[in-house]
Amino acid sequence: MLVNLYNLPSAGELTGRLDKEGVRIIRAMTPNKRLVCDWIGKKFAAGWASECEAAFCHFPVSCFAAVKGDEIIGFACYDATMKGYFGPMGVDPAARERGVGTALLLNCLEAMKNEGYGYAVIGGAGPVDFYRKACGATVIDGSSPNIYTNLLRG
Repeated sequence: MLVNLYNLPSAGELTGRLDKEGVRIIRAMTPNKRLVCDWIGKKFAAGWASECEAAFCHFPVSCFAAVKGDEIIGFACYDATMKGYFGPMGVDPAARERGVGTALLLNCLEAMKNEGYGYAVIGGAGPVDFYRKACGATVIDGSSPNIYTNLLRG
């Protein structure tokens, strides 16, 4: 999917609402790498944890986390697998349907825009309708094969 970063809805209002509910959306810091990547590996997949590790190699770190108290409840990355790509992203099932995923997505996309990107690619987008609604993403016709064609699946 393709996202026009010039027409993004602002993350500010949603992030502010979540903050009042005790959920902070933060840009992860390098000292958080092991904590965040281990959480992703346990909650989602080793492959996603590997992608997130790459996000910690950038400055600024290209990973955002949703945190409630001291607990991670979600994450989102960009420039992890390929430049200009958003993802992976995941939210703990117990924290879904509250806007956490949308806030993580929009914070990443705003960061990409602020770093000079005009567009973002969402590769391997599972919930197509979510991305359409949250950020106006559109399906890229003819986008298969894609960057994940040579992914080793063990």
